[in-house]
Amino acid sequence: MEFRPRNYVAEEQSHSLPRSRADIHPFSSSSPQSILRQVDDNEENRNNEEFFDPLRAPDSKASVEPVDGHDFESSSNGNDDSFPVQTKEWTSFKRFLMQRFPVSKMISVSSMSNTIVRSGKAHEKSSSSTHLEELDDPQKFSETDTKVITQQEYVSRLHELKDEINRAWHSEDRVKSLKLSIKVARLLMDTSVSNFYPTLFVLVTDVLNMLGDMVWERIRQKAEFADDGARLCSLRENFRASDVPIDAKETCYNWFCKVGSIRELLPRIYLELAIFPCWRFLIEQPAESLQRLVMMTRGIGDPLASAYCRLYIAHHAQKLPSHDTGYLITCLNDITLIFTRISSTKESAHGCFADSKRSLISLMEPSVEFIMKCILNDASQRRAGKVLVELGLGRSQEELFGGSLCVSIVLHHLLKELPIDIVSFHAVDILHLIKCSNDNSYDQCLNYRLVGLRLSEQISQIGSVEAVVNEVIQVVSEYGLDEYLKVVDAYLDIVLQNQMDGHLKTILEGISKLASDKVLAEDELASLQSILVKLLSHFKDLEHVFSLNHFLQILDMMHGNSRGIVNMHILDMATRNGYVHDPTTIQLLFEISQALNSDTDLVNMKNDDNQQQARLISRFVRMVDHGVEYERHLAFLMECRGALGSIIELKINEHVLSVCSKLIETAKLCLNAKDKYLTSTISFLYKNLSAATVSSSIAI
Repeated sequence: MEFRPRNYVAEEQSHSLPRSRADIHPFSSSSPQSILRQVDDNEENRNNEEFFDPLRAPDSKASVEPVDGHDFESSSNGNDDSFPVQTKEWTSFKRFLMQRFPVSKMISVSSMSNTIVRSGKAHEKSSSSTHLEELDDPQKFSETDTKVITQQEYVSRLHELKDEINRAWHSEDRVKSLKLSIKVARLLMDTSVSNFYPTLFVLVTDVLNMLGDMVWERIRQKAEFADDGARLCSLRENFRASDVPIDAKETCYNWFCKVGSIRELLPRIYLELAIFPCWRFLIEQPAESLQRLVMMTRGIGDPLASAYCRLYIAHHAQKLPSHDTGYLITCLNDITLIFTRISSTKESAHGCFADSKRSLISLMEPSVEFIMKCILNDASQRRAGKVLVELGLGRSQEELFGGSLCVSIVLHHLLKELPIDIVSFHAVDILHLIKCSNDNSYDQCLNYRLVGLRLSEQISQIGSVEAVVNEVIQVVSEYGLDEYLKVVDAYLDIVLQNQMDGHLKTILEGISKLASDKVLAEDELASLQSILVKLLSHFKDLEHVFSLNHFLQILDMMHGNSRGIVNMHILDMATRNGYVHDPTTIQLLFEISQALNSDTDLVNMKNDDNQQQARLISRFVRMVDHGVEYERHLAFLMECRGALGSIIELKINEHVLSVCSKLIETAKLCLNAKDKYLTSTISFLYKNLSAATVSSSIAI
């Protein structure tokens, strides 16, 4: 056995980020002051007066109205017409975060959450539960306290702090508001309860956004009004830093100095981001300061905390008028590097996290999703190509997807946001990239499925359709049933519209082989339902669908609600194009009607669904035609009466009226032909009509 030689120096260089020498250390608390000293050279010539803190100065102008529960996003400190849309997207994203990661009612509280514990109610854990936790994870038990607090108490305490900050601000105690906001920001340093962290992020950033809103309004009023309340000027929506008076700049400068002096790195970044729009009062290009904050996030050692900090950066970057996304690409590359290290590190090395590596990556995923959306939001094909090059996936605009591999979870969200033209033109290269990017950070079958769904948006524009489908069929042949169904479902429209009968046969044969002698799970039933409905929707002739290899066999494998929905589509298709004459098809549809009528899942559905079910079955019975074989048709009607007797519409209308119709038709034929058996035939039909009518009346 021969081991592959490794060049560790080359590997380290390939994973290292590009570096450039900085004049100022990015973690230095003096860095904001260094930038701010360049704001106005006239400040050096100001008279040496006794120190005056603008944060403690009383505000003689109209104060900001109290904004209980007010979010920073509702303020008017942006100058982009798309700002309301971004606000709605951020609100929706926050709701998604809290719903995606539900937490238990009790939350363990570490020493970093003293702000919550002091005023909240902490509870001691029982000795039995403490002992069990200690046996399960001694290291975690030794590093954390045994106090817990309910989720509701935690949230209530944060709301209390938000109200306290608001009250302190409107009572002219802005220093207290800042100090309390710093304490709230410090909560984001605690990742001990990882599943609660997304909810904590939403709650804390709401508090910080409120502070940022109030700071913005104070500085704006400082710029527009004198101390005696007289209006000095009116800043236009797209004002420049040169339009801002020196007193307002000084107040703004003071705020950034206060934030820059925060000792901990994470709260310092969050507080500066909260008041980040205020850079517009000081400098013409606020994006330069954003790049500095991006570099500072590299000093956050906790992967989860650093990912959500970059998410907050992306949120505030949207408010900049500049469309430069270089800082967001840097954030995404940094997160990608963290994912790579997590995937390549043994589980024991992350003992500080209660969850597995997959769970940790899942918690970090929303940051990748949001940042990628910001980068490629309404991106043109050329700009998207430039992004791919900057992400290291392409060597040039002409040769995309020809560079290094991509972490599969990052690749997934990249494929979701890329323009469809790029996905269609480079489909084969993308499939190859997915195949090579197998790092277990994301289910590969979901990436293959996503490509199929994206390609289905513009099937006619796909280049090398045969090569794409061949590659997918080869990949899914190694999958289990659930993954197989998810992937082929996404590509079935492509196969059908391009009339790839050979591939369709292979797909159905694969489903039959994998699903035989197996009780299908809910996810598998849902995928199989989608596949069969697509087949029924594509073909116009039901008999053509029934003749497909393994179709009926696959149909018999289904059960429950999914089987009922497919049955309803079959009945709808069978009766859409006229009468049904084929005896084999009639018998099959009758069995389907029986199954649909007796399906317990459908019986429990809404009344509207039950009525639709009854209408389809009744229409099927009405559309059956045995021609001149009247006895056979009457036998069919009586069989329907016995098997489908619970359908009132069928009992009263279909059965009786069908018999009457056949009686009249037979009588006419016999009279026209002067049939010698006229009397006996009419007598036979009359007996059946009487029996059916009496039976229906009794049922009523």
